[in-house]
Amino acid sequence: MPHTATVALTNATLPYVRTIAEHGWRAALAAHPELAHGLTADAGELLSAEVAAAHGYS
Repeated sequence: MPHTATVALTNATLPYVRTIAEHGWRAALAAHPELAHGLTADAGELLSAEVAAAHGYS
């Protein structure tokens, strides 16, 4: 059921979204290190090898 999946996804992600919105992404990463897995770039530098490879960068 699409509705159930949407509710589950919202329940799983909303606390992180609120933390980022209230404190900024750097503080959110400090509070929740698991968020770093989703950080692909910072200050013009690619941090994800997978994203870099997908776009032809080393």
